[in-house]
Amino acid sequence: MVKDESVKMRLCTFLLLSLALAFCPASSMPPPDTSVKMRLCTFLLLSLALAFCPASSMPPPDTSDINEDRKDIPDINKGLNLREGDIMMSNQRSAILGNQYRWNIPIPYELSVNLSMNYKGVILRAFEQFRLKSCIEFKPRTAEDISYISVESREGCWSYIGHRLAGAQTLSVGDSCGIKAFIEHLFLHALGFLHEHTRYDRDDYVTINFKNIIKGYESNFDKYSENLTTIQDTPYDYYSVMHYDKDALSNGNGPTIITKRPEFQNVTGQLLDMSEYDVIELNKLYKCNSSISFLDHCSFDNESVHDGSVQMSVCSAADYGWQRVKSVSGISVTDHTYLGKEQKGVSFFMHFSTKGRNEGDAARMESKKMTPKRDCKVQCLQFYYYHSGNESDQLNIWIREYQNEADNRGTLRLMDQITEPPGNYWKLHHVPLNANNTFQVVFEARKGAGNSSGGFSLDDINISETECPHTWQIRDFEKVLKYSVPGTWMDSPLYYSSEGYRFQALLIVYQDYLSIYVGLVSGAYDDQLKWPCPWRQITFQMLDQNPHIQKRMSSEKSFTTDPTLASSYDSNYWDNPRNNGTRVVIGNETVYLGIFWGYEYAIIKEDLTKREFIKGGDIIFLFTMQDISGLRQKNSLPCPKVTVKNFKMSFDAAVKQGPCATSDCLGIFCTSSTSSLILLVVCFRLLVNES
Repeated sequence: MVKDESVKMRLCTFLLLSLALAFCPASSMPPPDTSVKMRLCTFLLLSLALAFCPASSMPPPDTSDINEDRKDIPDINKGLNLREGDIMMSNQRSAILGNQYRWNIPIPYELSVNLSMNYKGVILRAFEQFRLKSCIEFKPRTAEDISYISVESREGCWSYIGHRLAGAQTLSVGDSCGIKAFIEHLFLHALGFLHEHTRYDRDDYVTINFKNIIKGYESNFDKYSENLTTIQDTPYDYYSVMHYDKDALSNGNGPTIITKRPEFQNVTGQLLDMSEYDVIELNKLYKCNSSISFLDHCSFDNESVHDGSVQMSVCSAADYGWQRVKSVSGISVTDHTYLGKEQKGVSFFMHFSTKGRNEGDAARMESKKMTPKRDCKVQCLQFYYYHSGNESDQLNIWIREYQNEADNRGTLRLMDQITEPPGNYWKLHHVPLNANNTFQVVFEARKGAGNSSGGFSLDDINISETECPHTWQIRDFEKVLKYSVPGTWMDSPLYYSSEGYRFQALLIVYQDYLSIYVGLVSGAYDDQLKWPCPWRQITFQMLDQNPHIQKRMSSEKSFTTDPTLASSYDSNYWDNPRNNGTRVVIGNETVYLGIFWGYEYAIIKEDLTKREFIKGGDIIFLFTMQDISGLRQKNSLPCPKVTVKNFKMSFDAAVKQGPCATSDCLGIFCTSSTSSLILLVVCFRLLVNES
């Protein structure tokens, strides 16, 4: 499908000319008293042109839609003999409360050969969410594993409840079932979860409208008795990924589920991710409170700040450094954690001022010590920063890695450096890390040459043992939604995958939905790559900007390149764009664009308000391109490659002495969702560049 924006451009021009004829004086020599009106009219028309007409000078690339059946699980499974629409029943009728129906961790699994490559990749992405948010781990089945989950592509999406069968216990991911939220839903069934709307206390929170249910499906809305099930002392969760949609199995006469709190009526049945309470209940069910891949989080706010549990002490005589602040004089920066919404208690962020400082003055901030737990030594540091200083100011990100317990100084490596013109807005940033041993993250802010009226601010830091994505942050997206005409499109920066494939994203804004496409672009490494591009899974995620990575419920979709897919013109869709692409100029570079693949109805506009998808007016999309070709023969993938930048910069001799000492430090305690205290050490040092 090709979307020709030239027609819209001509229509836009026609409409503006019509407005000019209708509202502006026609005479080429207006009388003196109308000249002001003429200038005002011209200004208004130019403003309309800027606000409503696409600004790009070239048409968008060719796009191809991936067929997507937008049904929910109960609708996909209509006609199948399943309890509650997606539960396969065994011959056993024992109580669901029984511990014998819990799996031993890690849970063995096997991916059937009849699953599509894309579905296999999405299943592994769902496993990563379990690892990030909970203590649940999965491992490929070995010959010693008698009981395991066999993930197969059968008819429909369904699972057993809990560990029910010896040997292979089937979990079906059939046609239209291969989205992350569906797979999480099915695996939560396998882990022992029932549907949220069948809780014994559900009548206090929802009303089941039985007259609107399709005849014969009423039993899908039966509730369980209290002596058979447990809710792990968690509140009723309208956001649960286990909750039916309001219109589930409706006969067309209205909703089947009505929430007793109207503000949640359009929330139930979300297809995003496990909710915060889904994870709390899961960890309680399996009697754990840890995470496989999560390492640290800090928003510099103690959620119970009013009770005095925040502990701070300043032991440095320096009058500047990283300061924990609520605001900065002369700068419009405010805390990012509660940006755009009502804050709970007092909120803080960290700020290093370069105003009035000397070139080379610096301060550093160190995280707590963290030890990688996973076999793949891959980590991702994510944080928001606000640059209000001079373009020569620097924010350097180091890691200090300790070789063993006797090493009390560690070895410093520079992982990234931010030096750019000030943006005066909160910007999301990712830094790939590759620590093999216990390490700390060190933020070093440094004053550059030139005058400054601000500095660097930091907030909402997350560290996890996951692969870093590419980031596309679209500024003032709220205004784009409000003022753009349907069909307005915008393209992302150009990205390179860790292997060297270059790609770009395309976003098209329509009246009720957003379309997202991703396509290959010719790049510097094309001669070294495999063509046609084989079995690379491209995932785009609309980020839920909750400050805590474990509480996010982002929206994502994936598709996978198929090297055998040929067009009607006998050219391969995923061939080198230099062979079958369109020649265009991007910036000062001539490149070739391949066909852009994606989803026309990627995001429904009404869903944008369900989570923190737009924050401070901005929307953020994350992109990954992962080699999943190994899933053709195996049930898992090798460790991802970490692209580490090379820098020739060394740390100051004063800082090389070792980590921050207690006597030099301001200690800040950050409260995480698990109520553990994370000590962030902020050290003030006057580092003067003697040169």
